[in-house]
Amino acid sequence: MIHSPICDLFGIKYPIFQGGMAWVADASLAAGVSNAGGLGLIAGMNSNGEQLRAEIRKCRELTDKPFGVNVMLMSPFVEEAAQTVIEEKVPIVTTGAGVPGKYMPAWLKAGIKVVPVVASVNFAKRAVRNGACAVVAEGCESGGHIGELTTMAMVPQIVDAVDVPVLAAGGIADGRQAAAAFMLGAQGIQVGTRFLVAKECTISEIYKERILKSKDTDTIVTGRRTGDAVRALKSPFSREFAKQEANLSISEESLQALGTGALRKAAREGDLEHGCFLAGQVASMVKKEQTCAEIIEDLFSGAETALKGASKWIR
Repeated sequence: MIHSPICDLFGIKYPIFQGGMAWVADASLAAGVSNAGGLGLIAGMNSNGEQLRAEIRKCRELTDKPFGVNVMLMSPFVEEAAQTVIEEKVPIVTTGAGVPGKYMPAWLKAGIKVVPVVASVNFAKRAVRNGACAVVAEGCESGGHIGELTTMAMVPQIVDAVDVPVLAAGGIADGRQAAAAFMLGAQGIQVGTRFLVAKECTISEIYKERILKSKDTDTIVTGRRTGDAVRALKSPFSREFAKQEANLSISEESLQALGTGALRKAAREGDLEHGCFLAGQVASMVKKEQTCAEIIEDLFSGAETALKGASKWIR
């Protein structure tokens, strides 16, 4: 069994975090992952304080295992989310889409373990200086908001640059990729796309079907023009957004307005025409719907097999 300092630091059986995916990562999915031995995360991006509080309390009804909240720093409700996690005594917070320095003192004073998602060495160093107990190094293979560096290139650089545990994210859907993350120096992994088809995941069946039927070239990145690059499945919406983005007569404000609500339409309504189906480049490797426990067990049994077999190349 794979056991790393990540397990001891966060009180979990397997060194795996579930991605804090907006409109996806609710109490049901977070509890499913935590009950399976990983760290489940509730997405705080689209929830005001009271909505987030309700999800946290629901998660506590579904699991007695550790779980956390992902605070998206670009959210219009970030101030409410930052305070709610303190009031609800959430033990672990991950952050995305920004620098959490403003909120770190209050979180650390409340005893919260803070794990920022980072996309560069400089960002990782800054997070650690601010008091992060670990970081998630997320490569551009991932779904949702992305940086420029790949997981393969970035993870070992961040491992060398900071003195806290690093979790690798982006492009991890099976045991071979999990094993590769550990070989790069990561002490854990964060997985998003594969959990989209977990039985405990409450997104629309159409979204799940899109993932299960995807091919290796089925993702597209849009939003680079506005500095908000996002990876999603190719769809009528994402193709139209890319077309509009290439038209320099279209303002950045108009582009941002075009994307408003698109993820909700995909995740909650299954709107094939107007929805944005966020997914990583490994979507085509996700072949079946499983429970969170089955997904995690498959990832780590596969990783053990890959790591044990690696010595065959050594002479």
